[in-house]
Amino acid sequence: MQSRPVSFKQAFFASPGPKNLKESGILYLKGLAMGAADIIPGVSGGTIALISGIYTSLLDALKSLGTQTFKDLAAFRWKEALAGVHLRFLLVLLLGIGTALVSLARLMHWLLQTHPVPTWAAFFGLILASSLILGQHIKSWIGPEGAMFGLGLVFGFVMVGLIPIRTPEDPWFIFLCGMIAICAMILPGISGSFLLLILGKYQYITAALRDPLNPESLMIIGLFLAGAVVGITGFSRFLSWLLRHYHGLTLAFLTGLITGSLRKIWPWKETLESTVIRGKTHILREASIFPPLDSSLAWALLVMLLAFVFTLSLEKKVNPA
Repeated sequence: MQSRPVSFKQAFFASPGPKNLKESGILYLKGLAMGAADIIPGVSGGTIALISGIYTSLLDALKSLGTQTFKDLAAFRWKEALAGVHLRFLLVLLLGIGTALVSLARLMHWLLQTHPVPTWAAFFGLILASSLILGQHIKSWIGPEGAMFGLGLVFGFVMVGLIPIRTPEDPWFIFLCGMIAICAMILPGISGSFLLLILGKYQYITAALRDPLNPESLMIIGLFLAGAVVGITGFSRFLSWLLRHYHGLTLAFLTGLITGSLRKIWPWKETLESTVIRGKTHILREASIFPPLDSSLAWALLVMLLAFVFTLSLEKKVNPA
């Protein structure tokens, strides 16, 4: 039987997390990368978590926020609740994500607005190299793992090409949107904001967030957050179970999902349909085009190659053969 923590300090260090300043710094940098990815339209922080090797730890940390935690809190067992949650891991990671969201948002927005092609080219090279790195773990491309890769590839390719639809504004659907959006945040290849746009509720949710003190907005935000809590606790457990029991098949599917989502990151696109929401243009439908044969192509390909080589070299240093 596990002994009860005698102090809050002991409870804090009882759960998994970085053991020293160096490990904290590395985890913080990975959180920084995840936050930067979440800023990019169509790119999920879950992708960065997967390629940086903390995906399983992230799922375990999210899974630690379960019913037992709430039972301990309700019974005023503060130390037991603290010991059961992977708080050190989550605090450092969330600090990195938050830093990126605050400090890099304007830079990423400026890059995507002023230099969209080379910026997307860098992202494309990074994600392409990452999918190749993950693909090395697929033992057979002919057997079940190859089939799961193909399934993930098709799913990711289709999902990022969906056209937004009109949907109801009933409470049950807002709750469902919260579940779906938060699941996308931890699912590599697809971003939560992108799925909200597909579900036709991006404007609806962001409008509520802009006026949070309004009673109607409070109800919308509450329903959305409730769905997010249910989604992240349940979905993280499901993914964790899959990785534990079907590691190869799950990793193959996620690798295919990331590869399929490259369709969204292709640098050269043509806008087919867009809408203006609160003064900002949001692309609803776009098509990939062949790049123009000029000097800008050479610059974009160079950036893509540098990002590709950098990612491969980084992986070699982190995981030497």
